[in-house]
Amino acid sequence: MSIETLSPAAIAAELGARLKQARLNADKTQVEVAERAGVTRKAVLNAEKGKAQLEVMIAILGALKLTAQLDNFLPPQDISPVQLARLQGRKRQRASGQRAATGQEPPEW
Repeated sequence: MSIETLSPAAIAAELGARLKQARLNADKTQVEVAERAGVTRKAVLNAEKGKAQLEVMIAILGALKLTAQLDNFLPPQDISPVQLARLQGRKRQRASGQRAATGQEPPEW
């Protein structure tokens, strides 16, 4: 099964099933995970069905000590050369040189 061909709902359900398997592999009950994550058991149940808010999912991953897996899920993205060029804008082409002294003292305030 290629996850690329699944609908968003099917991908969410697959992630929920994987989360449930991770909980079972850790030999934890839904109540134990919920207490450790600071959410309700119903929130854990919903997450395992693929119907969780992102913050709840992250809390559950933390309770299962799986937050390091988030780097595999969505690795940090480097900035593209095109985007970098846009951010830098136009570079200076020449130096402005020394400003000539006007011979006036700054005003006293």
